Amino acid sequence: MRVRTLAKTVAAAVAAVAMTAAVAACGGVKPGGFDADINKTVLVGTTDKITSLDPAGSYDNGSYAVQIQVFPFLYAQDYNTSELSPDLAADDGTWSADGTEFTVKIKPDQKWANGHVLDANDVKFSFDRVKTINDENGPSSLLANIDSIDVPDDLTVVFHTSVPFDVTLKQVLSSPAGPIVDDEVFSATSLTDADTIVAANAFGGPYRLVAFTLNEDAAYEPNPNYDGLTPARNAAVLVQYYADASNLKLAVQEGQVDVAYRSLTPTDIADLKKTKNVSVVTGPGGEVRMLAFNFEIMPYGTATDTPDAAKAKAVRQAVADLIDRDELANTVYKGTYSPLYSFIPDGLSGHEDTLKADYGDGNGGPSLDAAKKVLEAAGIDTSTPIKLDLQYNGDHYGASSADEYAAIKSQLEDGGLFDVDLQQTEWTQYSKERVVTDDSTGSYPVYQLGWFPDYSDADNYLSPFFRSGNFVENGYSNDEIDQLIVQEAGTVDEMAREKILEQIQELESEDLSTLPLLQGDQVAVVRSGISGVVLDASFRFRYASVVKS
Repeated sequence: MRVRTLAKTVAAAVAAVAMTAAVAACGGVKPGGFDADINKTVLVGTTDKITSLDPAGSYDNGSYAVQIQVFPFLYAQDYNTSELSPDLAADDGTWSADGTEFTVKIKPDQKWANGHVLDANDVKFSFDRVKTINDENGPSSLLANIDSIDVPDDLTVVFHTSVPFDVTLKQVLSSPAGPIVDDEVFSATSLTDADTIVAANAFGGPYRLVAFTLNEDAAYEPNPNYDGLTPARNAAVLVQYYADASNLKLAVQEGQVDVAYRSLTPTDIADLKKTKNVSVVTGPGGEVRMLAFNFEIMPYGTATDTPDAAKAKAVRQAVADLIDRDELANTVYKGTYSPLYSFIPDGLSGHEDTLKADYGDGNGGPSLDAAKKVLEAAGIDTSTPIKLDLQYNGDHYGASSADEYAAIKSQLEDGGLFDVDLQQTEWTQYSKERVVTDDSTGSYPVYQLGWFPDYSDADNYLSPFFRSGNFVENGYSNDEIDQLIVQEAGTVDEMAREKILEQIQELESEDLSTLPLLQGDQVAVVRSGISGVVLDASFRFRYASVVKS
């Protein structure tokens, strides 16, 4: 059944290309080397879900996996060197003498796939609309250090920053907040739907979408007008979205897809390592799995019938005392993840295992005694279990989430301090219901959260989570942490910056707005005959380098 479905999808994509070619013959945009032969098309399978094709309305891996293929950036990761390099930009940018202005020149004579002019006005428009729309699922929090943007001429963009010599700025310009969009197609004040984007051929990255059905399939053709960092080396790419990991595993085993990327279970990966004609590719680790606390509706939260900040903190700290990361890493994830006791992953500057010393037995293990003491010290009666609603999601964070959260439920209930109601919600609903907004307190008191970083810097594990107006939107704010995050972003001296990063982690270890659990590597499973699958240092899989022989 899956083969027939895939064949139909390919046929639809081929038909779309043929139609494009017909238009080209009449003076339209000529397709750039798209080969309609399925034997020449790279087939990618994933269980990821797309929230929005519009960059202003998404801040998740599934959506960004599409956006990095079809939209240009000022700067992007060069998968050959792992260096952040100019894409649409013509230079590395220059700072003003006082560090408050960052000027970027962009390449001349650039065009969108539809023939529209691609210039500095599109750049300003793209960043301005992210902040204006400020979608609850969008990346506007990443742009907090950008005060305004000027366009002196069609090839010059000037970013005015609130943090002098912001060491994170270029990284942010290459992040989910950084895709440049066509100002003649996208709305300046509201999200633009996928059908409008695809119909308008509003693409400026290595590829353009010629067929797209949300969370079902997507057909990519090389963009003939792209003149950036990562031109496509293949003829075409077709992505098939699978409902679960078991179907994805079967697809790559039987050759129905050439590359399986996000998310196979640890057991599936172990099995596939033994499969003929299949290899497992790993990339730099940066993925983090964590618990998030809703400060409004968690036990003793600000919007509950019994609000008490001290008791709410004690609940968070007791949860931290009871978590057994070793069990999660080794029993659930078979060693494909490792325990994480820090808000900054191991391998990045500023990493400190503050959570290991502060909670549990002080050596990384759980402690019922420590959890009981912290609750009683806050005046909580431990003879009656605390009711705790715990939410997770398996279609976005992987099928093993069910086992992971069953284990967490068991850990929290062991000793009788908590009574956990464990529930699962489908991703598109989950991503909306978890957040606190002006009109809603959110629906999940404690819930699963994962992080696939936007760029390889400690700041990307701090600003989106702990700075006021953060992406997590869980009702948490701490003025001292706000000030320290701004300070570290503007500190060029590495040793001085590390000390500030340590301070932030010490404060966060006390507050616990989120609780890091595990750190993992990137994994892709690749069929023989496929080369060029690179999981780069920006923690992304770009299709442009993949070749099918």
